[in-house]
Amino acid sequence: MDTLGFLIQGFGVALQPMNLLMALIGSALGTAIGVLPGIGPALTIALLLPLTVKLAPEAAFIMFAGILYGAMYGGSTTSILLNAPGESGSMMTALEGNKMAKRGRGAAALATAAIGSFIAGTIGTVGLSFLAPSIAELAFIFGPEDYFALMILSFTSVSVVMGASRVRGFIALFLGLALGVVGIDQQTGQARMVFGNAELLDGIQLTIVLVSLFAVGECFYIASRFAHAPPAINPLSGGAWMTREDWQRSWWPWMRGTVIGFPIGALPAGGSEIPTFLSYTLERRLTKHPEEFGKGAIEGVAGPEAANNAAAAGVLVPLLTLGLPTSATAAVLLAAFQNYGIQPGPQLFQNNAALVWGLIASLYVGNFMLLILNLPMAGLWVRLLLIPRPYLYAGIMVFALVGVWGISTSWMDLLIMLVIGGAGYVMRVYDFPVAPVVIGLILGPLAETQLRRTLSISQGDLLALVGTPISATLMCLAVLMLFLPTLLQRLGAKS
Repeated sequence: MDTLGFLIQGFGVALQPMNLLMALIGSALGTAIGVLPGIGPALTIALLLPLTVKLAPEAAFIMFAGILYGAMYGGSTTSILLNAPGESGSMMTALEGNKMAKRGRGAAALATAAIGSFIAGTIGTVGLSFLAPSIAELAFIFGPEDYFALMILSFTSVSVVMGASRVRGFIALFLGLALGVVGIDQQTGQARMVFGNAELLDGIQLTIVLVSLFAVGECFYIASRFAHAPPAINPLSGGAWMTREDWQRSWWPWMRGTVIGFPIGALPAGGSEIPTFLSYTLERRLTKHPEEFGKGAIEGVAGPEAANNAAAAGVLVPLLTLGLPTSATAAVLLAAFQNYGIQPGPQLFQNNAALVWGLIASLYVGNFMLLILNLPMAGLWVRLLLIPRPYLYAGIMVFALVGVWGISTSWMDLLIMLVIGGAGYVMRVYDFPVAPVVIGLILGPLAETQLRRTLSISQGDLLALVGTPISATLMCLAVLMLFLPTLLQRLGAKS
């Protein structure tokens, strides 16, 4: 039977009443936990594992898939309205989406995020259905030097493009790299930058940095200027829906974000961070409205949000075809498969066809459910901004404190949150870009691991870092990204 026939059989499984109910529960639950910082789909699925032992495997995994996709949708809501991304993949959405909300265009930002998520999620699921084996082979093509080069490209592209100064961008990046090396070195077992404090041995968690830099830093900034701030604008002054121009400006970013997100999400160590960073950088380069970036450009919401959801579909490719988890959520899903005595891998599509094709078909169903759940809510969610500022930002601070405390119940984490939140406030005042800090924290340890692997295999030969066509091309792009803008400016000045 061909792929289309298997997919039709999968819809027969996904559309059963019990499985439809599980898809709805998973989608609604995923949307809710996407709004909450510090929880995330991996923790939610892990907490639900003991409760699903009496469920059929098809029903359980359909619910888990709804949680995974729903968290991608929900994360954009607080990113846009409150500048508080609950997931790292929603960080780039916050940069422009929150600026749109402050201009009274929050509803349009939420709508383009929801529609972009639906389009990218659907196309990504089509790719999962028909291209999974071919995409999964990229895992064997990419070597450690290629992954290292990809991360160097991410470092340079975002640090150069974001902010008013490249120097400030790289200062922010190195701050993130410094945060990333706190804790125990995974290869040598040595403690680094813990200053004798045992609570820092596990490192600084990404969620704490996200909440601190964005939400806490924003609260400090608003509080310091509240007395001199103009009256809050009507959050619906820019309309409750997308305009024709919004559609025209969002369409191609949706497509480009999908093309970037799906294959990178399918790579080991790809995740949702790299494609969202690259999508934002690309949209900033290609936009016809460069003056709006940093002030609320809709392309900066459409592209990264599409990349985020396409990457979520890509993560399932190596999990289902190779049994290789490439994210925390995928690792929890692998444990769920093993709980049912099922081993993902090349034989999964033959031995458990009803389960795997029912799961893939449920992604189409869940994606449609999420669009129906989220799109009509855009005008309602945006009315949160009508809450008076003292109550709104006090609530955000309480929300952040509870979220960070709930992660590890550690006073040290609360102290770190306040310190990094203070740093976020200073960065906001002096116009330092915040995103490179998070990029350095996320990709720094991964880049270090790939660098060590490359040098270990090559016995210390630095030329191995550009030893393959892929790594050489990516390194060249990184160098061009670093020096080409300055060169073009100088040539323009001479002419």
